[in-house]
Amino acid sequence: MAEIRNPNASAPGSGGGDMRSMLIFTLLALGALMAFQYFKPPVPPSASSPSSTSATAQTTAQPTASVPVSSASVQAAAESTTTVENDLYRITFTNRGAQVKSWILKKYKDSHGHPLDMVNQAAAARFGFPLSLYTYEPQLTAQLNSALYQPSVTGQVAAPTGIVFRYAAGPLTVTKTFLFNESYVIDVKVDVERSGQQVRALVTWPSGLGDLEEAAQYNYTKFAFSSDDKRDTTVAKKISGGATLNQPFDYAGPIDLYFGATFLPADPADATVVTLHGAMQVPRDETNPKGAQLTEPVLGAAIGDQNGPTHTRLFAGPLQYDVLGSIHTSAADGKAVGENLRPLIQYGWFKVIAEPLFLLLRFVHDHLIPNWGWSIIVVTLFFNLLMLPTRFTMMKSSLKMQRVQPKLDAIKRKYANIKATDPRRNEMNAETMKLYKEEGVNMYGGCLPLLVQMPLFFAYYRVLLNSIELRQATWGWLPNLAAADPLHILPILIIASMFLVQFITPSPGMDPAQRRMMAFMMPAIFGFSMWGFASGLALYWATGNLLNIGLQLGINRSKLGRELNALAAKRAASKGPRTINARR
Repeated sequence: MAEIRNPNASAPGSGGGDMRSMLIFTLLALGALMAFQYFKPPVPPSASSPSSTSATAQTTAQPTASVPVSSASVQAAAESTTTVENDLYRITFTNRGAQVKSWILKKYKDSHGHPLDMVNQAAAARFGFPLSLYTYEPQLTAQLNSALYQPSVTGQVAAPTGIVFRYAAGPLTVTKTFLFNESYVIDVKVDVERSGQQVRALVTWPSGLGDLEEAAQYNYTKFAFSSDDKRDTTVAKKISGGATLNQPFDYAGPIDLYFGATFLPADPADATVVTLHGAMQVPRDETNPKGAQLTEPVLGAAIGDQNGPTHTRLFAGPLQYDVLGSIHTSAADGKAVGENLRPLIQYGWFKVIAEPLFLLLRFVHDHLIPNWGWSIIVVTLFFNLLMLPTRFTMMKSSLKMQRVQPKLDAIKRKYANIKATDPRRNEMNAETMKLYKEEGVNMYGGCLPLLVQMPLFFAYYRVLLNSIELRQATWGWLPNLAAADPLHILPILIIASMFLVQFITPSPGMDPAQRRMMAFMMPAIFGFSMWGFASGLALYWATGNLLNIGLQLGINRSKLGRELNALAAKRAASKGPRTINARR
């Protein structure tokens, strides 16, 4: 470094008086500077600074990363609550842990008629409450979720609004910010620092959903996610508790048949998700809590950012078609972009049929009959009339089969002594197919109505099981079209009507003994399988059976029906004596 000289200093060899004067002057200047620093008045906080609230007036300046210092303590003196309310929900926060104690959905009720609480209180007492925090240090997690945060507001507030919870102790500073609007979606920001360094703290929904009241309902809980354009749900038994997933996530969270708590990270590419999986004892019968207990899964999720503070949105509400259609995974320039949340409705493989079917049901409900039970009946009548041509196709095919039956019997007798492994069996098959082609017989024509009805049946099953619109919808003696018939009237009606349909439908190509067996077995098997299914599905099937009885009686009086019945009677007469002789 170049030498610094005083331009006013004396030349070499001169006296030291000037140097002493300079030394005295320097000491006086330093003394004046120290006195100014000691006696200067404090600078008031800026009005535009967010730290000017009463909650943070007690804190000192935040330490920088290069100079870690302890912050002043920021915490409340006592526990308090803040309730945020709009037309859809009423959310109650406690400042202990700055987490949610209850999340009431105003438009939905539980099985007892009380407003539905999205917080599963029994599970939350064990596994944690919504919007608590998750870290990879159990002691720190416990501290963050038990500390008394200082809230920016207490008591009752109306959305749109926001709440800020702050906590500081030693080197630890925490800020949790929640923003609310008129929808089911809230905005969540969490910033946790220790000695100026960012702590990886994730926001959680750890304890399932509050609409789970009976053991059977827990089996429908799943982990729903959208990652790299893949939208899927995973059943509880495939979810590992505490597994960290660092990958792009558009949304992730627990759902059941009718409700969900799904996180939508602000930066999907940098999201980190931890899957949470617990288990608890649940009564087999909710009305008898001291009865038999079952161990059922409790799913949850924690979401955060791989680098920096956590910022995410949270949808906590009904899996209702229009609601989910209005919520998108991201926004740009104030407009919703990205996919919507309708994939959360679990239509499964039959979505291509189930979704239009639901929209048709809803159209009938909204514009014709404002009752879901009657809407099911109207749509069922529509589909049965639509499939009426297939019934005639089936009967025509059956009639053609009977007309060529003597020729088929001749072919069978020709190859009767040939073993099944003999290559000449292929000649018999070729000859049979040639006969079908010449006579214009479709060997699968009799299966056509069933092939049409079964996909529709399964699509109906998915719609009635997963559509929240039918949850607690009533019809006649049915209190809930999404639950089983409590009096089992519909399953019994299904058994009786299926038997009658089998009895009056001519089947000349079937052995009479086999026909009688099928007439009893099929209705019994199918009817009892419907015993615990959704009553809306049973209503659909019973309505179809009753309509089929009327249609079949009409068809039997037609020329085609009379010919089939004549052939069936002739076949039964020819089979009878042979059976008797064989027994003798």
